[in-house]
Amino acid sequence: MAFPTPGKPVRGSRSGQPIMALFDLLGRSWAMGIIWHLSAGPGTFRALQEYCETISPTTLNKRIKELIQARMVTKTLEGYALTETGEELFKMLFPLGKWAKDWAQNLKENK
Repeated sequence: MAFPTPGKPVRGSRSGQPIMALFDLLGRSWAMGIIWHLSAGPGTFRALQEYCETISPTTLNKRIKELIQARMVTKTLEGYALTETGEELFKMLFPLGKWAKDWAQNLKENK
């Protein structure tokens, strides 16, 4: 199973620029949701499935495997957890999440 890899063609980049490989991975269904959920601590497959509500077990399994291959998630005795790399990524995504909420509110107020 291949995950978007820097240096190889990915969605939006034939040369596989690292940022485009990251955006390809994070743009896959529920990838960021899994990272967001695991930022609070380890979670089991069942807990992730409940958090992601509409995700099929097949898709969740595939996404977890991709995030493990990308070294953002690891399997622990407590379930799945973010790696140091995954935690670092979340710390960068968190301010973007706040910005998006402010942006959405601004759009709503200025209809």
